[in-house]
Amino acid sequence: QIGVTVAGGHGLGNATNQLTGPYGLFVDDDQTVVIADWGNSRIVQWKNGDKTNGQVVAGGTGAGNGLNQLNHPIDVLFDKKTNSLIICDWGNHRIVRWSRRSGTTQGEILIDNINCWGLTMDERRYLYVS
Repeated sequence: QIGVTVAGGHGLGNATNQLTGPYGLFVDDDQTVVIADWGNSRIVQWKNGDKTNGQVVAGGTGAGNGLNQLNHPIDVLFDKKTNSLIICDWGNHRIVRWSRRSGTTQGEILIDNINCWGLTMDERRYLYVS
């Protein structure tokens, strides 16, 4: 089988069809690919079938420590029950939850003062952080 590029693929950059240092990713039940774009301090998603442009769904306003900003996110997962993203905000030493509801402009801090490299959640919704 031949691989297919579904996100990025247009060189380094901060346009919606580019990534800079992508790290963690997940694919939801609708085959939407969500990527922690480390170098652009944002979370970007590509809906199934859209191979041209992603959509910034968290951060994307430059690296920073405001609730509307991320600082080099390194991992991301989807919490289906709350319809939200859980983000390892590496540069800010925190775990944040960012709603996937339309119009969300900031996240909320779940855990602060933590060195985070990876995330996973089990079927009971226990969050594990490495």
